[in-house]
Amino acid sequence: MLETITNVNGFINGLVWGWPALILLGFVGVLMTILTKFYQVGHFGHWMKNTLGAIFKDKDVTGHTKDRSISQFQSLCTALAATVGTGNIVGVAGAIATGGPGAVFWMWLIAFFGMMTNYSENVLGILYRRKDAKGEWHGGAMYYLRDGLGAKKGCKTIGLVLAWLFSLFCLLASFGIGNMSQVNSMVSNVYSAFGIPTIATGIFLVIAVGLVILGGLKRVASITEKLVPFMVVLYFIGTIIIICLNITSIPAIFVAIFKGAFSVKAVAGGGFGAGIALAMKMGFKRGVFSNEAGLGSSVMVHSSSNVKEPIRQGMWGIFEVFADTIIVCTLTAITILGSGAIDLTTGEAIPSVLEEIGGSSALMSYAFGNVFGVFGRGFIAIAILLFAYSTVLGWSHYGATACRYLFGEKLGDVAVWVYRVVFVLIVLAGSLMEAQLAWDISDTFNGLMMIPNLIGVLVLSPMVAKCTKNYVDRHMKNKDVEPMLSVWDDIQAEHAAAVKEGAE
Repeated sequence: MLETITNVNGFINGLVWGWPALILLGFVGVLMTILTKFYQVGHFGHWMKNTLGAIFKDKDVTGHTKDRSISQFQSLCTALAATVGTGNIVGVAGAIATGGPGAVFWMWLIAFFGMMTNYSENVLGILYRRKDAKGEWHGGAMYYLRDGLGAKKGCKTIGLVLAWLFSLFCLLASFGIGNMSQVNSMVSNVYSAFGIPTIATGIFLVIAVGLVILGGLKRVASITEKLVPFMVVLYFIGTIIIICLNITSIPAIFVAIFKGAFSVKAVAGGGFGAGIALAMKMGFKRGVFSNEAGLGSSVMVHSSSNVKEPIRQGMWGIFEVFADTIIVCTLTAITILGSGAIDLTTGEAIPSVLEEIGGSSALMSYAFGNVFGVFGRGFIAIAILLFAYSTVLGWSHYGATACRYLFGEKLGDVAVWVYRVVFVLIVLAGSLMEAQLAWDISDTFNGLMMIPNLIGVLVLSPMVAKCTKNYVDRHMKNKDVEPMLSVWDDIQAEHAAAVKEGAE
């Protein structure tokens, strides 16, 4: 059975992660960057002030809501909980071990343009979201595919089909990227560091996950807003200490990254120049696995925010990718490349080290162990546990949102409850699954989600550009123009009145 699953998954993975899909991913990011006039660079200070800066001074950003929406900070933390996971540690290590240091450069590049892809997804998510009878916001790629793409002349059917396919792939992906691969990394690292049997850790995780996600989005958000800042700051401090101790190797590390990104050497199974292709492919794949820009996943929780300005939530999308890949993944990469496990001259992992530690997934543990000994390896095991646990919590909401869309309003509540129970049980299956298969399945479902979402963003790109111009005109050029807050007249009128009164 496992062999059949592996073969089928391998075939589909080769299709969805082929060069056409990767080119589409890059093209959408480049297009949105151009259409928004390089917003992530030109307005760097503005979006930093309204994201990271606002956390410390704006109560409207961090204050808890009394209705069924969540705060902007909670939406960010829940989104980061889903993105800052094992991809930031194990995924980066795997990309370097397979594609060499050059993979890091391509990870940076896809993140730079991915900032605007994620921005565009969030803008569209807020523009097309709707509120249910209970007062809870629902938004995501399925909604802007159905109501945005579907509203185009002759595109109603294709919009409905792509929205349904995205929801189905998202539901399945939540069991892969959001569950099995994360849990598998958790139990294997806990076993390596502390010798605790995988089944015991698996049972513990079933309880720890179930107690949170069965309480719904508000409970998930209340946990992630405390957990995410704690784990990111702790990880930041640990990696900075190691990087400072290896400060003399920093120049060689960056030389290896840029040299490896454009290496024309032959690699095993490929011809001359295959080194560039492999580094690029691993960087793109692991970059997307880490920050999820282009998947259309995090927009589902960003759409539940109490924000009224679509562009403001878009800026949180930029910050999300920046924090996840440019900061956290870079810290991981520099730490690994300075550990001595990678030959910076050839860009290849040292075979004896990989054999000693049991594979590339333990490279970060090796780097911390070299400096902090047993404590360092334990630290990484705990870091992976926290990162992966938070990802499982975040993705449980994505899967629940997709489930609700697939089953509709009438059956939605029951379907979501059943989904959450099944999701918790899959945690135990993930703890017993073969590691490589869990990662491969996650890669496949990522790609399947990505394609319909990117089609939606591409078709609706003029709407994002128009909304961005509207925001810039009002907030930076002080023009008196009507704000673009929603495509729905009732929500537009309600939010416009609130913005006019200064409630935004």
